[in-house]
Amino acid sequence: QVQLVESGGGLVQTGGSLRLSCAASGRYTMGWFRQAPGKEREFVAAVSGPIGSTNYAAAVKGRFSISRDNAKNTVYLQMNSLKPEDTAVYYCAATRAILPITTQREYAYWGQGTQVTVSS
Repeated sequence: QVQLVESGGGLVQTGGSLRLSCAASGRYTMGWFRQAPGKEREFVAAVSGPIGSTNYAAAVKGRFSISRDNAKNTVYLQMNSLKPEDTAVYYCAATRAILPITTQREYAYWGQGTQVTVSS
């Protein structure tokens, strides 16, 4: 059983930064997803387990950066230049896939989510 524990969410002003962390038991390809009120959950970013390849949603590319520290079994999502439309619950997820995939149904393990609120 894989346990995922997210941290680092909070309230920030437009243009600010936050860093989310996800502690995972085991070395998997890891992804971040988010769900805004009234919207479906969507892919944000992923990093593969074996070699650290990354993948980003178009909406966050250039502003967000995903990384991992395998020694600590922790994945990070550095979020810069935040916008009000980034407001959502952010979820960490793990998959046994080799590549940093975007498909939610391929992620078998999920964290409880952490709220990110960007004020205008």
